[in-house]
Amino acid sequence: MENFSQRITAMQASPIRKLTPYAEKAKADGKKIYHLNIGQPDIETPKNFMEAIKSFDEKVLAYTASQGIPQLIQAIIRYYKKYNMHFEKDEVLITNGGSEALLFTLLAIADYGDEVIIPEPFYTNYAGFNAIAGIKTVPLITEASSGFHLPKKEEIEKLITNKTKAILVTNPGNPTGAVFTEEEVNLLADIAKKHNLFIISDEVYREFVYNGLKFKSFGSIPSIKDQVILIDSVSKRFSACGARIGAILSKNKKLIAQILKICQGRLCCPTLEQIGAAALYDVPEDYFKKVLSEYQKRRDILYSKLQEIPGVVCQNPEGAFYVIAKLPVKNAEEFIIWLLKDFDLNGETVMFAPAQGFYITPNAGEDEVRIAYILNENDLKKAMDILKVALKKYPKRK
Repeated sequence: MENFSQRITAMQASPIRKLTPYAEKAKADGKKIYHLNIGQPDIETPKNFMEAIKSFDEKVLAYTASQGIPQLIQAIIRYYKKYNMHFEKDEVLITNGGSEALLFTLLAIADYGDEVIIPEPFYTNYAGFNAIAGIKTVPLITEASSGFHLPKKEEIEKLITNKTKAILVTNPGNPTGAVFTEEEVNLLADIAKKHNLFIISDEVYREFVYNGLKFKSFGSIPSIKDQVILIDSVSKRFSACGARIGAILSKNKKLIAQILKICQGRLCCPTLEQIGAAALYDVPEDYFKKVLSEYQKRRDILYSKLQEIPGVVCQNPEGAFYVIAKLPVKNAEEFIIWLLKDFDLNGETVMFAPAQGFYITPNAGEDEVRIAYILNENDLKKAMDILKVALKKYPKRK
């Protein structure tokens, strides 16, 4: 029987994870793979997390409040005060990762057939969650030549219809590594105010901004405070992806109260993970400085090595830990499969995410890959050396 829902058949498989069977087969055949295809940092998770969980001494592992445990909510409120953003306890919801935060937000603000504008390329799950909610994804095309920064105001406004409910952004960007300038943030804020739109701002990479650039949050703009919905997570900030703890923050108390109804439907987030996440916010400030320094070093190594490979084109990313690179191949997904099935260099190969999955514009990104620079210095260098040799030997090279 195959009488499935339109919402599930409209949702694409994850372009990040769909090639996993090829990787598993390669490993079974004895190949070592340098995984640059997924944003799983190798930075050690602060010990606070496990220590807090180990100290849990209740006799019953009970349900917690659907909103989240008070100590985690207060920890997040304290964290945002550092950025001069002031939230109250009824303006924060704890979620099962940033992914649930995004899905619940979309379900709360848009009806079936409504539209959400997203700068393209974008984190692939945005379109997936829109499909689940029956929302049309409207791509706002950005170009590699401009570092994936926003086009002019009129290019954005022409996409707005009476069905448009929100503009959804990642800042700093996944998969592009772009960081919005203050002017770009203000531009989107002005458009949202003029057209009465929500701004859904996924800011999980806030700490990862390079070159001395300043990060500006949409949550810091008083004139649109009731229209801004911040999506957050401990995954990248604290290298705690498996904790699956995220958050929704908004000064729009009525919206938070509505989303809370969905949170009540899934009862609560895991108790122990919330306890561990609350402790993460107690790590000293120098933790972020050290991690930022490490990622900037990795970015510099990756970009330098990519520049040495003939035919590879990319911009130096400004934030997060990703870069979109154009390769001298006809189809990047086919190239990645070839890397896993038919190629190795001394028993080793490398894996990327095909960038086409980060676009919905037809044929866009076919010859591009997203590279996550989440491995240590030596592994990054080895991975790029493997890529250089592989591109020379690839039979379908442009």
